[in-house]
Amino acid sequence: MSGEDTRTRSHRCGIQTAWTDAAGAEAAVAAIAASLDVSRIAHLVIFFSPVYGVAALNAALARAFPGVRIAGCTSSGEISPMAGLDRGLVVIAFPHEGFRIASAVLEKVDNLDAERAAASIRALRADLDRIARGGQRFAISLIDGLANAEESVIAAVGYGLDGVPLVGGSAGDELTFSETALIHDGQVHRRAAVLLLIETDFPVEIFKNDNFEPTGVKFVVTETDQEQRTVRELNAEPAAVEYANALGLDPDALTPTSFAAHPLVVRVGGDYFCRSIRHLNPDRSLSFHCAIESGVVLTLARQKDLVEATREELARLDARLGGVDLVIGFECVLRRLDAEIHQARHSIAELYRHYNVVGFETYGEQYRSMHLNQTFTGIAIGRPAGP
Repeated sequence: MSGEDTRTRSHRCGIQTAWTDAAGAEAAVAAIAASLDVSRIAHLVIFFSPVYGVAALNAALARAFPGVRIAGCTSSGEISPMAGLDRGLVVIAFPHEGFRIASAVLEKVDNLDAERAAASIRALRADLDRIARGGQRFAISLIDGLANAEESVIAAVGYGLDGVPLVGGSAGDELTFSETALIHDGQVHRRAAVLLLIETDFPVEIFKNDNFEPTGVKFVVTETDQEQRTVRELNAEPAAVEYANALGLDPDALTPTSFAAHPLVVRVGGDYFCRSIRHLNPDRSLSFHCAIESGVVLTLARQKDLVEATREELARLDARLGGVDLVIGFECVLRRLDAEIHQARHSIAELYRHYNVVGFETYGEQYRSMHLNQTFTGIAIGRPAGP
């Protein structure tokens, strides 16, 4: 998208989606508000570029949508059904009918009290129970991507949800790793998580999708700072040196595109999950997007075709739901870099247009009880029955 472009789409389930790349918080919110039927909106979920300024955007939203509950976060890129936005605002407007939503904030997640968090989630379930009508339930998590707390948050939340399926994403800031934030009901939060518990009358399915497969190259994590998500040694050698040698690269030449093209995975049960590298450090250690324990075996992965893997998953969801109405998606920012490397971003955008994908590019993805990297997770909402 380019220059002051604002679009909307009305979905058969009653959700309205809108997106803009208008410059400035006030102009962006005004453009979105003018494009929506505000009388139909019960709850907004928003994803936005940090260039707007979280305080300015929060204030503009409160003026434009009085009485509407709002939850959202900063991102490393926004996803709309028309294309990805490099710097913009995406809004998902839930209607009064067909959806019941309860939401809450977990504060200070970098020093999380697990029992208190689980109690908060149980209270959230009770809030939804009071307005429930017996529909399908799912949960969305938005977690500060710089708090390094996704594992502890998801463990506590999963316990409190008692089987309700969860997906979500970690708030980003365009790969600057300096300023992430969340919004909830008129307040700005940092080092926090926002949880939304949603009941709907429409068919839904959560999913995860990736495009890698393991190779025979293994690395044992022999020294790590788990709290800082930093691996100092792989196979008893400086981590960046060992990793780069396996790729045939100079360690000092490692970049985010290197990490996107050559992911590391860990085996859990019978499945592999990505543990993406965030950046190279001056001491040739590697910082990750996930916590890594000493003794863990990491496997170098090779990539499969990103477009085909994504197309297969969206087609599966479409068939299973009898037609996808829209998808709320959380996609690792490294997948965007991967798409750019392989000149596939346009093809991915075409898929997202066809299946009405709306969401944001993350610093990590949540799926059930797992914190993931370099994946595409989300909720597919099916079309209502009838013509």
